[in-house]
Amino acid sequence: VLPRKEFFEAWEVARRARRCFRGGRVMDLAAGHALLAHVMLLLDDTSPEAVAVDAALPPSAPRLHDVIVDAWPRLRDRVTLVNAPLDDVSLHMNDVVVSSHACGALTAAGARVVVLPCCHDVATCDAGALAGWMDAALAIDVVRATSLERTGYRVWTQTIPAAITAKNRLLLGRPSEPAAHSP
Repeated sequence: VLPRKEFFEAWEVARRARRCFRGGRVMDLAAGHALLAHVMLLLDDTSPEAVAVDAALPPSAPRLHDVIVDAWPRLRDRVTLVNAPLDDVSLHMNDVVVSSHACGALTAAGARVVVLPCCHDVATCDAGALAGWMDAALAIDVVRATSLERTGYRVWTQTIPAAITAKNRLLLGRPSEPAAHSP
């Protein structure tokens, strides 16, 4: 029920995410089968729970969840599958927002964010003035990263192996620490 590619993408995204961000509630947005939510908890048990939200969860998502929980009982009652529009999701500052092949605008509500973007439609995504110099998809991802920085985030850019997916640019960000005040 799960394409092989999706397994490898989730593993690579979660592995890199957990190198940067530990703990917090995991919010897997545009979750599909919710594999990324499960892997995030497997790699860091300090996250108390994961919520996997998709406007149209695949019918096989609950079955995959059951198989994973049977193999790793410590995940029982820690992953919630939610069939709802992403606009209905409330995010908190301590969350780790993850999404593999997410579409649409990046809103993080002051939470840590890990996104493997997929949509690069110049009609709906902002390429800024960069599309004349570089590939439109790259321009869109550069604008996404710089926009996140402008909102006060510390940003890291990475890639996962192109053999896994051609859309392999990973964007990670966390709210910048407030500047220390002198006495």
